[in-house]
Amino acid sequence: MKILVVDDDKEIVELLSIYIHNEGYEVAKAYDGKEALSKIRTTPDIDLVILDIMMPNVDGMQVVKELRKESQLPIIMLTAKTTDMDKIKGLVAGADDYVTKPFNPLEVMARVKSLLRRTKMQITTDEPDDLEVGPLIINKDSHEVKTLSGEQIQLTALEFGILYLLASHPNRVFSADEIFERVWQQESVVSAKTVMVHVSHLRDKIEEATGGEKVIQTVWGVGYKIEAHG
Repeated sequence: MKILVVDDDKEIVELLSIYIHNEGYEVAKAYDGKEALSKIRTTPDIDLVILDIMMPNVDGMQVVKELRKESQLPIIMLTAKTTDMDKIKGLVAGADDYVTKPFNPLEVMARVKSLLRRTKMQITTDEPDDLEVGPLIINKDSHEVKTLSGEQIQLTALEFGILYLLASHPNRVFSADEIFERVWQQESVVSAKTVMVHVSHLRDKIEEATGGEKVIQTVWGVGYKIEAHG
């Protein structure tokens, strides 16, 4: 598997490259947003991007927005900004996770492994290949979601994970912490905010494709659920 590291600080790129190599992954490098977009578009075997926000030419936030127009490649953002709003902006733009500078490289690698595992794993449950939930058909093997009219909805691996978790347990309410631990497969003190942003993104995509259908319900003060139909 190949990981692209993007940062205008070459020392950070080299530091992360050492840890990535030590875990058995290949590394590609870029030092600004423009170079990152070019490398992603010309290197088809990149599996994940570690991306700094503050960079010359094209910043990391813009890279995410551009990339999300054409790809669901997993993205971990590196940010020197520490406010919740800055982190939420990165998630809203389409990033899957973030790490705040200064960071421990071991933490970054833990996030990388978790996100790659989430992206690549095949869900092995006794659920049928296709789940039909309201206006949606969810295929667990291909990780595809379509409307009943056949329109495909492009979801990130984490968005699919949230949708599949809720859809495969109709009427059950999952707290944000439960969703984070099951889908991200890690513990975090900021899980509620992270899950909230991803659920919001997921809802927007579903509503846009279905003409406003409210598939995911919020149970205030508790969590989220999908109601059984039929």
